[in-house]
Amino acid sequence: MPKDGRKSKKPKIKISTYTPTTLEAPYASNQPLGSSSRTLQTTKLKYVPDAGFKLATKAAPSGLCAPDAALNDTRTTEEILGSWLDASEQNGWDPAYIDSFLEKDLLPPTEDPEADTSDDNPRRPTGQGDRAKHEWTKHIDIYLKCLITGEGRGSNRPTTCNCDNTGLLCGDCMKKSHSSLPLHRIQKWNGHFFVRVPLKSLGLRIQLGHPPGELCPKPDTAWGDDFIIIDIDGVHTLGVDYCACGCSTKSQVIQLLERRLYPATTINPKSAATFRVLEIFELLQYESKVSPYELYNSISRLTDNTGIGEVKSLSTSLLTSLQDRYPSFLRMVHEWRHLRLLKRMKRGHDPIRSASETKEGECALLCPPCPHPKINMPEGWEDEPEETRYIHALNLALDACFRLKRKDVSSEKADPGLSKGFSYFVNQPKFLNYLENYKDEVEPKSTCSRHDAVNLADVSPGQGYAASGVATVECARHNMKRPSAVCDLQKGERLVIMALGLLQTFFISYDIACQWSKALIARITAIDPTSPILQSNVKARFLVPKFHLPAHIAACQTKFAFMFTPGGAGDGEGGERGGWGEANPLAPSTREMGPGTRRDTLDFNFGDYNWRKITGLGASLLKKMDTALSKVAENTIAHQELEETLDPVMVKDWTAAMVAWERDPIQNPNPFETTVTVPTQTAVRRAFADEEAAAIAAGKDTSLSPEISPSVLISRGIDLEADQRALKAEMKQTWTHSRDRELTRIQLRSNALVRRIESWYQVLQLYIPTTVLLRNKATGPKSVAPYDLQLWLPSQIGRQAPVDSRLIEIEYALREAQAQEALTTLRRCLQRRVTVYDLKKRWLRGQAPNTKALNLLGNIEGQIATARDEYRQARVALLALGDLLKKTGLERFYLPLEDADIRAMATPELDERDEETMTSKQKEKEKRRTYETGRTVSWIWRHASAALDNHTEYEAEMIKIEWAKSRARAARYHEEVNIVREEMRRTIRFFTWKEKDWYQSATAKQTLGGIEEDYNEGLQAYAKRQGAICLGLRRKFEHMWSGVDVMCARSL
Repeated sequence: MPKDGRKSKKPKIKISTYTPTTLEAPYASNQPLGSSSRTLQTTKLKYVPDAGFKLATKAAPSGLCAPDAALNDTRTTEEILGSWLDASEQNGWDPAYIDSFLEKDLLPPTEDPEADTSDDNPRRPTGQGDRAKHEWTKHIDIYLKCLITGEGRGSNRPTTCNCDNTGLLCGDCMKKSHSSLPLHRIQKWNGHFFVRVPLKSLGLRIQLGHPPGELCPKPDTAWGDDFIIIDIDGVHTLGVDYCACGCSTKSQVIQLLERRLYPATTINPKSAATFRVLEIFELLQYESKVSPYELYNSISRLTDNTGIGEVKSLSTSLLTSLQDRYPSFLRMVHEWRHLRLLKRMKRGHDPIRSASETKEGECALLCPPCPHPKINMPEGWEDEPEETRYIHALNLALDACFRLKRKDVSSEKADPGLSKGFSYFVNQPKFLNYLENYKDEVEPKSTCSRHDAVNLADVSPGQGYAASGVATVECARHNMKRPSAVCDLQKGERLVIMALGLLQTFFISYDIACQWSKALIARITAIDPTSPILQSNVKARFLVPKFHLPAHIAACQTKFAFMFTPGGAGDGEGGERGGWGEANPLAPSTREMGPGTRRDTLDFNFGDYNWRKITGLGASLLKKMDTALSKVAENTIAHQELEETLDPVMVKDWTAAMVAWERDPIQNPNPFETTVTVPTQTAVRRAFADEEAAAIAAGKDTSLSPEISPSVLISRGIDLEADQRALKAEMKQTWTHSRDRELTRIQLRSNALVRRIESWYQVLQLYIPTTVLLRNKATGPKSVAPYDLQLWLPSQIGRQAPVDSRLIEIEYALREAQAQEALTTLRRCLQRRVTVYDLKKRWLRGQAPNTKALNLLGNIEGQIATARDEYRQARVALLALGDLLKKTGLERFYLPLEDADIRAMATPELDERDEETMTSKQKEKEKRRTYETGRTVSWIWRHASAALDNHTEYEAEMIKIEWAKSRARAARYHEEVNIVREEMRRTIRFFTWKEKDWYQSATAKQTLGGIEEDYNEGLQAYAKRQGAICLGLRRKFEHMWSGVDVMCARSL
């Protein structure tokens, strides 16, 4: 913007960052990657009289624009380019086309005219709405008037076009002005209104094989002289002439491609699509999952939205012609995307192998932060000590999606696809041969929880379906698909299929790893005895993703937990978090496709998904580092505070045992597994019964009743409490208009409870005579509901009256088991609620299935409430009994159970009503807050205390396990910092390697000789442009991560 504030008349400048100044390869054999001999290429438009606009090129001196110095230059881009414009034009004008990867408009307005600056608050107040829209409603009539006026001629005559020029032209002028714009749609005034007419009716034709504006003296008219071109704004009927005068010896197909028209066939093409519509469709499907049918239907409606169709000379309607071109459009889209894939992955630059000789997985985008030997690994990484080898570990996740089904349409013979294992899907013929060897194998049933992925593995996908879903191996830390690691599922989540995916990559995390890993080695040995995973120096740890872990049995929850395994603060839920969410919208269209087209379509979308992940690595890795650094100090301090309350000798022994287990989890005991049986009421009652039997045999029985012993007395009292809680819960369900049958049943149940309590009182006064006085003293003028009657157990009497210490000890043991059982039941019900709710939300549709699910959720809620009340009652009793037994610290071991503490470990506990009142960001935040490593897990999932003076064997075991968990949390975030820092370094090394690889590919085909000059220039231009993109990404990430080392030094 000029200093006087007026709008500048200078043309906009398009810049490209850090590209070579010459067409030779920028890297000599002895030239380092960080050399500053490259210069910043800039281009601008210069107006030349009688010649129009030409492309100008300027190169800044290498000393001024060296890559290492550019990032530290504080001048604005406009100031830098302004200084170059004042310099002499040493390089002159370069007519070559230089495609930039970074564009910047150097003339932005001083302020946004559409911005709402009336309020200093950046957030719009509730109910304010869009002020611009509210203002617009006052001018609706003016807008409408202008639109209607445009339907007429106004002050112009008689032909108009859909381009920006609203002036009307005569037929000859319209034809002349559109000689280079043949795909514009024009309208002609018929005396009453405008009607659409093709430019072909004005005599306009497209001449191929000659420069624009030049006619061929011997044109070869396209077959039928009725060529169809599909563009983004409609389907056009045009006259096309090929060159047959000898000026161009190229085929019809090549002449069309040079005009940026993609032919539908290779022989006598009758139709074509513009590069523009193919590019737009490709991006639209990646962003909004639009199908070819939806885009083509939209284009057809732009051409004719009435269905009337103009009658053509061949007695076929335009609508029929549009419908006939849909199969051609499908074919062109498929071929175009395959060509773009080969182009991006350097298959056109290979001097030896053709496109059909592409290797399996060669066209897949690699994950830059993941370790790739000989690409981004530091020298000597193989000699990394055992304690820090996790930094270079490859973390992968295995998962399956049952929404990406495919109907049993077409066949491999009719639709084999274009990418034969080139990208993410495995080679289909090899895959089918592999499955043939296991077609009769029956999957073993799960020995863990009832996993449908295992138990239903042999269930067919359903009538009319050829594939029940898709299985994939992807990067667990960065959520990217791996090369040759995707395959179809024929019958459920068959474990043999998952094993094949592993052979192509590496595995660590799987929803049912506890079952899948059992026969893995045997299957890999049968498939490939030379597989790297079978080598003695290779270590593989099988884990279960955090969300799925609570659904496993207790043994699996400690053996396959991410938090307990060295290797950072991962969770293994990459596929669930975003991978399948991106692919699932494709299911309605891909399930109707043939096998090859479906695989290719998913391959294309997986590639775009990986690319978006790659371009976002700067922010995602920085966010991971920020989270890890904020958690390191917090968890380390918490662990140190815990250890200060423990015996140092005991901590030293625990540490040695834990280090040994981390090095060899097979030969050493798991420190997170309890070796003491959790006390249950049944077990405690059995122990007391055995003691009483021994006392009777020894003639030392102290029972005051021939039928009821002291332990039976207390047990029955606790059972009566449970009956009171159940009756109270049932009474809450009644209301004024309850049916007589329900009220009668509750009254009879209440009467029976009163009689059992009165009978129990009679026995209780034998063991505690003072309860008679206590009952009389507590009796008031008002009647008491049966569920509120005082039972006068030792915990309720307290110090009001003397009680036999034996009775106090019996109740304490039973209450302790009751509290543990209540917490166990609570945890189980919470996880069951998560599973049912997730199943309902994701899979159930229709009134009947949802009604059953809601009833099941209601039953689970009732069980949760019962367990909650039981624990609260047991805790009150334990604290009272602990005071009588002089036990200290019980209030810190048996924590109060608040409603906010009753939540699952893996996901937030939200019912549908809660979700309706929360924004998507709030829901995502709640999900992130519930992981164990986030330290916000409810205490019910990590119940233990280290501040007890007198504790039982079980309590001591819980203290050790809590210490182990605390140490694991601190260690995982410390490891996460080291891993993320190395991932940043690997990313920089990867782009450095990729940049060099592209520049070396620029001249790879020159060694063969006989390369056309324009083809050679295109090879070099594309390779250098791709190299510039890699350089730009590398410099961008280096700039974003420039302060990470300082942050790490301060935090660690």
